Amino acid sequence: MTILLFCGSLVLLQTDHDVLTRQYHEGEKLVYRMKGINETWRYQTQASGVIKKDSTGSYFEEYGWSNFISNDAAISLPPASMNFRQQLTLDPKRIPSVPNLAAVDLRLIGPITDWMTVYSDLWLANRTGQLTHAGDHFHFSSGTANSWADGTYVLIGEDSIDFDFTLKAVNQSNKTATIVVQHVPPAKPQVKLPAPWMETPVADTPNNWVEVKKIHDGKYAASVGKESFDVQINVSLVDGKILSATIDNPVKALERDCTDAALTQCGAPKPNNIKRQIEITLEH
Repeated sequence: MTILLFCGSLVLLQTDHDVLTRQYHEGEKLVYRMKGINETWRYQTQASGVIKKDSTGSYFEEYGWSNFISNDAAISLPPASMNFRQQLTLDPKRIPSVPNLAAVDLRLIGPITDWMTVYSDLWLANRTGQLTHAGDHFHFSSGTANSWADGTYVLIGEDSIDFDFTLKAVNQSNKTATIVVQHVPPAKPQVKLPAPWMETPVADTPNNWVEVKKIHDGKYAASVGKESFDVQINVSLVDGKILSATIDNPVKALERDCTDAALTQCGAPKPNNIKRQIEITLEH
């Protein structure tokens, strides 16, 4: 999963009006349904949002999460997760920020970060103003390490990604545009690999994904490998609203069970290939 972090230099990009520009209306409410498949785990959840404006006049969307279904069974989320509010934006004047996930139920971390990935991709496309006509394309080199660690269960969770944007289609008859964003490993990933054995490439690029989790009996599950994924976003030409999105996210990795926090006393490596598919649809 990738959460796009924005450095100060990005503020210098020029903003042009283009077909993707978001037209916000304070107080407007939005409801999205997210469906996900993560290996054998299937889930559904709902993101309910409202448009707000901050003290600088910039707009953002504030979402709460509810109606969580895990493998066809309804799940009651704890109060901290029900009260959690995620702020997202497509306003080029407001810089996105990463929420504090420490108190969030583990099952919600994936949906929260996936939703932020979709918004961050479209925000960057809006910010640069380089996608105007069908076929327009640009590459954005970031490489910055992004984290989804919660500090309790996931001690390290980082990936390093560059972005390849294409305005796939502009359909004036139904007033929609389709963007494809390929998240690809950079030439020099900036993830922090805590053990020397993690530096050996698992696939055909330098490792750009690492995760260390606490498991039973004081042991650790340490994984490293290659992550890439494709995001497709359908946008309204009327107001720039996200109508739907999909994420196809494979990870090719190796995992070792370790008995020390330094990850030097570890068992034999075993494949840890992950395949995630996400669908997001506007309901209201």
